[in-house]
Amino acid sequence: MDRQAGKAYGILKSKQEDNLNSINETYLTDSKYADVEDLTSKLESFKHKYMEFDLNDQGEIDIMALKRMLEKLGVARTHLELKKMMSDVVGNTESRDTICYTDFLNMMLGKRNAILRLILMYEGKAKEQEPKATAPPPPKTFADLP
Repeated sequence: MDRQAGKAYGILKSKQEDNLNSINETYLTDSKYADVEDLTSKLESFKHKYMEFDLNDQGEIDIMALKRMLEKLGVARTHLELKKMMSDVVGNTESRDTICYTDFLNMMLGKRNAILRLILMYEGKAKEQEPKATAPPPPKTFADLP
């Protein structure tokens, strides 16, 4: 039995994060994105979101990971709609079935209005507006019933 699987997974995630950090550095030094407000924190949140939905830890989001992500957000889509989203993000000229981190950043920072970008932005805003429960709800009485 291999007792080092957790360690290997940690090393894999660490290498993946280092790779994504190096890509983030190229975006931070690119003059094309100099006017983006709070670029450093945006890139950091995009990195964490990307790593969360990279289910197979290959550094790319495939169609099944996209499907799971949208289902988790409560926006289930058909296979054809997912294919359309993928082609919007990757570009219609390429025939890839995965979204790499660079494509993901181009979508999130780009001027085009991709459906996936809107969904992810909506999820972020919904999380900001969720009230934080600090205590259990008060006990109900018969007077509270309609």
